[in-house]
Amino acid sequence: MGYIVNVDVGGTFMDFFVAKGGDYLTTKVPTTAYELGVGFVRGLEECAEKDGKTLEQFLAETDVIKYCTTIGTNILIEHTGPKLGLITTRGFEDTIFIGRGRQWADGLQLADVQDVTTIAKPEPLIPRKLVVGIRERIDYAGNVVMPLVKEDVLEQLRYLVDKGVRGFVVSLLWSFVNPVHERQIRAIIEEEFPEVYLGNMPIILSSEISPKEGEYVRTMTAIVNAYIHIGFVEQISALCSDLLDKGYKKPLLLCDNVGGCAKVARTKAIATYGASPVSGLCGAARLCTSVGLPNVVFCDTGGTSFDVGLITDGSITHYDLYPTVDRWRTQLTAIKITSIGAGGGSIAWLNPLLGNRLEVGPSSARSMPGPACYDLGGENATVTDADVVLGYVNPDYFNGGKFRLNKEKAVNALKDLGKKSGWDEVTTAMMIKKVIDARMGQEIFKEVALKGYEPSDFTVFAGGGAGPGHCCGVAAAGDMSKIIVPPMSSVAGAYGASTLDVVHTYEKSRNTRLFDYAKGTYFNDYAWFNSIVEELRELAIKDIVLEGFKEAQATFRLELEMRYGMQWRYTPVESPLLLVHSEEDVKAICDRFTEEFSRMYSPEAAFPQGGVEVETYRLFVYLKLPHFELTRTRSVGTKSAGDALKGQREAYWEKLGGYKNTSIYQWDLLKGGNLIEGPAVIESDNTTVVIEPGWTFSMAPELYGIISHNHH
Repeated sequence: MGYIVNVDVGGTFMDFFVAKGGDYLTTKVPTTAYELGVGFVRGLEECAEKDGKTLEQFLAETDVIKYCTTIGTNILIEHTGPKLGLITTRGFEDTIFIGRGRQWADGLQLADVQDVTTIAKPEPLIPRKLVVGIRERIDYAGNVVMPLVKEDVLEQLRYLVDKGVRGFVVSLLWSFVNPVHERQIRAIIEEEFPEVYLGNMPIILSSEISPKEGEYVRTMTAIVNAYIHIGFVEQISALCSDLLDKGYKKPLLLCDNVGGCAKVARTKAIATYGASPVSGLCGAARLCTSVGLPNVVFCDTGGTSFDVGLITDGSITHYDLYPTVDRWRTQLTAIKITSIGAGGGSIAWLNPLLGNRLEVGPSSARSMPGPACYDLGGENATVTDADVVLGYVNPDYFNGGKFRLNKEKAVNALKDLGKKSGWDEVTTAMMIKKVIDARMGQEIFKEVALKGYEPSDFTVFAGGGAGPGHCCGVAAAGDMSKIIVPPMSSVAGAYGASTLDVVHTYEKSRNTRLFDYAKGTYFNDYAWFNSIVEELRELAIKDIVLEGFKEAQATFRLELEMRYGMQWRYTPVESPLLLVHSEEDVKAICDRFTEEFSRMYSPEAAFPQGGVEVETYRLFVYLKLPHFELTRTRSVGTKSAGDALKGQREAYWEKLGGYKNTSIYQWDLLKGGNLIEGPAVIESDNTTVVIEPGWTFSMAPELYGIISHNHH
């Protein structure tokens, strides 16, 4: 078996996790935002060097590269997408501008939502003058009420092309039931403007991107996809040709936000949004289940953001009903991840609206110019500066010593910030740590408690470069007393990518009443139900074959979005059957829904007497790939961690009333069974584990750490 290379691009660092057999190596390089390919190749070179190979030798022995990209995220944040035209049904040209009543709040942090004086709707991705209406109409049942007129389409097309659009989004009423008119418009565009004439202008159909009910969200999903599509294709193509030049001939697989990966040609651009934390969550689920921890809050604390996801009973079951991509509400199928602007690069500032109260984040110093201690021109005090001054982070061993930090710059930045409050640099640093830990702890508490679980039953997964350094404070603020620190915690997203299989999803909205409360009868048109599933299955098989797999290698899973009669919201439920052939089969699906609904909202909330409906059919297809596993029993030592002790340094512990001489350990030298009582610091090449007073660290034989709170 060759190398499995997994790459995760963050706002501050690019993470690499390379597995080969039972071994692995990791590295981090600063994110090169100006040209992601530069950092990508630099990281590959470092990995090759660590294994004593040249880049060419390394790539020749690589079986697959999996990539969590943030290209789409960056295009949206920086508003660098192309000029697009929207073609819709005449009379509905203003749908996306009217939006929803609460559209102004979509994608905003709570603090921004509360500041009503400055709030505004986001700047539209397509201006009103580039939206045109076509005379056509299809009804709710999919019947053509008013046929399309080619001349009308051509007239509107020429208007858009004259205005300089570089891509078309087509979103017509009821196209998810019958996409015939959207497809006709695509054929007319391709006939009128072949590639040789205008170059590659993508035509995105809403019926293909999101064939589900909901006019506004379906249109927005198609628009966001089109907006990031061109830049995405350009950057990925450049990267693929770069890798080809260096001798890599195998596929590049892109990770997505449903917890899978696929070849570039089979991936929708919008599906890569948020792929990194979702990959991390999938990796955490796999690792924690294998070591007997079924209930886990996955936390990834990077330089820019803090991502949280939930694992319950060993699986990931929480989807985002309408995920917000940047400031846009969409109807993607995506695993639920909550993100806030908090991390090692979060900037501390005094909020004048709240009497100069200290706040940390959501703004980040990113990798350029970075925190003050990076000495690259950044002057703002950040969380990393506070960690350096408190003695937790070793300035000479940051990122394994590849990157030296300037402690003096950190001290000065903290002094400047603390002046107004009359604090010295140490008080300011401690306040920053307390504020950021409380913000992150509150986020994980909400994530667990609001879903009806008991936070103290959960283990915190400390992921990300800054995660293990803050995990004790975050866990305490979230009312949790157990933390897992895996050996590859600082590259959690990249490690997670190594555990992913190829996954595709296919969806279709078709309202189906499985149980009619008025008649007391179950649905009996089995052929109709099965034809929808078979249609999705045919699409899936076509894609599988194009990816070079055989149908026999695939596993299919049907998920249905269901609700009781009169309900507004849907609950995704895994169907016990792919196809139905009898009343027993239909009843089994209804019972599964009631069971799932009772588990989520309590048995009292279930109401099968109101009737049971399906709105959306969703077919998942899984194709297994080779994975890295943390091999069993790697090392056994004694309780004493003396062999791993590398020295002492002054670190600040509020509970102990100030700076204390603190033991510093080296992660790679720890053995299974070693116990370390806090306060202590464990350093590794990619992260620093801070064990606060009152907490104990123990190393498992598989070389992951467990930190527990001493309740006495």
